[in-house]
Amino acid sequence: MAEQTDKISREDLEAKFRDVKGGVDQRAFAAKELAKPFAIGAGVLVLLLVYFIGKRVGKTKSTIVEIRRI
Repeated sequence: MAEQTDKISREDLEAKFRDVKGGVDQRAFAAKELAKPFAIGAGVLVLLLVYFIGKRVGKTKSTIVEIRRI
């Protein structure tokens, strides 16, 4: 069996975790930047959909008042 002489130190672990965290942070930032236009577009689409559905419901439920002169 091979003997292992190198021990993993706390500094080694911290350095590796910092490297991994840095890569994850960069990818998360890139994903956020990519998702912003899609989120804005989806929000505008939802607002337009709600507007047109409300407009249609308003037409079907509106009361017509007829005024006649005597």
